[in-house]
Amino acid sequence: MPPATPDVPADILQYDADMRAVRHQIHAHPELAYEEFQTSDLVARMLTEWGFIVTRGIGGTGLVGTLKVGDGDRAIGIRADMDALPIREATGKPYASVYEGKMHACGHDGHTATLLGAARHLAATRNFDGTVHLIFQPAEEGLAGARAMIEDGLFERFPCDAVFAYHNMPGMPVGMFGFRAGPATASSDTVKLKVHGHGAHGSTPHEAVDPVLCAAHIVLALQSIVSRNVDPRRMAVITVGAIHGGDAPNVIPDTVDLALSVRAQHPQVRTQLRERIVDVVNAQAEVFGARVDVDYQWRYPVLVNDDDMTELARQVALDWLGPQAVVDNFEPLTASEDFSFMLQECPGSFLIIGNGDGAGGCMAHNPHYDFNDALLPIGATYWTRLVERFLSIGGNA
Repeated sequence: MPPATPDVPADILQYDADMRAVRHQIHAHPELAYEEFQTSDLVARMLTEWGFIVTRGIGGTGLVGTLKVGDGDRAIGIRADMDALPIREATGKPYASVYEGKMHACGHDGHTATLLGAARHLAATRNFDGTVHLIFQPAEEGLAGARAMIEDGLFERFPCDAVFAYHNMPGMPVGMFGFRAGPATASSDTVKLKVHGHGAHGSTPHEAVDPVLCAAHIVLALQSIVSRNVDPRRMAVITVGAIHGGDAPNVIPDTVDLALSVRAQHPQVRTQLRERIVDVVNAQAEVFGARVDVDYQWRYPVLVNDDDMTELARQVALDWLGPQAVVDNFEPLTASEDFSFMLQECPGSFLIIGNGDGAGGCMAHNPHYDFNDALLPIGATYWTRLVERFLSIGGNA
């Protein structure tokens, strides 16, 4: 088990109440993807007050706070996401969302507050030699804010030798850190299918090309792809999450719509899934004399952690907390994470930190979820130690 009370420096603990207050303020005022105007204003104001150079409007509502100390030519980036989810909150907390149908149900309020706590400490102590770029990203939840910032010149304007991010992990003890080199989260792609047939009265099915029957066979055939085409040692998921067609029990419709979520933990499997899905749905349609429009939406790629940067990040936690607080090679997550776009452009690592298993410890994207405030000083301490290690005075990390 991890230590009950991690060794958090007194000069970070003194900010604990402020970090909680900021987190609660952001939690109470959640903003959806590319609408993080209040959050961005708050972050920019605080960073500016502490001496960071703040550049706004990157990828929409994203911003970067930059602090250079000394003459070192190395630079590190640390990312926090800011957006909320379209979920109606049910926590009953005094700082619960004031906006109906919007909620910080994934902990991005905590990620932002954690990085702000680290920023305050780094600005006050300046115990490093080089440049820190703190990346506050919009639209992680499905709308690829990381990609938007990259397309807006993130790494050309703010070159980084490495970039890091973390996500809280409900059910994992507070103060426990998890690391994994290589593939760590799954890709996530969306497929929209429209099956075109020929409608008819339900009493004369022989006069129809039935898209409902075709869609049913497509659903069944899709399930054979993972079980019979993908190496069983590699993870893959094809989920048919929606199917819509027809309005009456006695009318065969002209079309049926299906929506799929497709996930993999290896880039090769991701490509293989697309090829097989397209082949299978078209073959099934041909059998029934129908046709299918396939809208295959490449979304989030597999997140692949750099070996060396992951080992560096792991060593920081080991030196601070010891092996009892470190999970080596955590099981890859089947969820996706758009930090994967940043890792395609710059070496780095995505780690997890325990959010606890008590009240609010349910999984994210749940109306009862809440970020654990006990994690704030722990995460802030970790970020400062990582920066100081990477930009160590008088030598390389």
